[in-house]
Amino acid sequence: MEKVRARFEVLDERFARVGGDEWMERVFADGRWTEGPAYVPAGRYLVFSDIPNDRVLRWDETTGAVGALREPADYANGRTLDRLGRLVNCEQGTRRVTRVEHDGSLTVLADQYQGKRFNSPNDVVEHSDGGIWFTDPSYGIDSDYEGHRADPELDGCHVYRIAPDGEVHRVADDFDRPNGLAFSADEGTLYIGDSRRKHIRRFTVTDGRALSGGEIFASCDAGTFDGLRLDTEGRIWAAAHDGLHCFAPDGTLLGKLHVPEIASNLVFGGARRNHLFITATTSVYALKVNVNGATYPR
Repeated sequence: MEKVRARFEVLDERFARVGGDEWMERVFADGRWTEGPAYVPAGRYLVFSDIPNDRVLRWDETTGAVGALREPADYANGRTLDRLGRLVNCEQGTRRVTRVEHDGSLTVLADQYQGKRFNSPNDVVEHSDGGIWFTDPSYGIDSDYEGHRADPELDGCHVYRIAPDGEVHRVADDFDRPNGLAFSADEGTLYIGDSRRKHIRRFTVTDGRALSGGEIFASCDAGTFDGLRLDTEGRIWAAAHDGLHCFAPDGTLLGKLHVPEIASNLVFGGARRNHLFITATTSVYALKVNVNGATYPR
């Protein structure tokens, strides 16, 4: 297994204590554009997408083996593990959000809004009330590289919530290309990246169903932002072109974990949520860190 030196760049003294393994392991290196990492603790494995190759892969923590979990995979992109241990997937090819049930069957959670098909659902999170929140940029219909070229049916690229009863609500409609999203640990704040505008915005979540605010929280100084995650200290970790950027809750850029490829997403996995997995262009990198991923109400 190839190893790459882990380089933590300290930009604020509050980041000086953040660190981890001296070397990152390159656990996968045969993709075209890897994305959508989700760690499944019950099985001790990582699920991720290789979107242009139209496959979903699984890395086994116990053996280090990588194999196809689903191929073809409807150009699946981002995903999350819900509170019952089921994978919720954004499918760019079919332009829908689906859930894999415990018996392996597939449930379509949403594929349209007010009778019009989504563009290409991109990333997804779950609220403790059972609501599913997702972003819907147009990357999957812009070309045949990550989906199927098509004309949009909606009036733009927006953010949606699927209520527990299945009803779909538009919760934000002033984005250019909404992308990664993540709740704060108390679910009172939702961070959403806009990859075209190269910034992250911060919203207040009201009653678990609506958003207000939306001020710019952070701007990117290296390409653009993609996937987002929070740790137990409330710090926001964002994938960017030079690796991961780590922000304090006040918006200060604390530091970076540099990665040798363009980072697309990340997830804190392992038994203690301190095994950090990074999807980056052709590869997936992994290292143990001295911070832990945020936990959420159940």
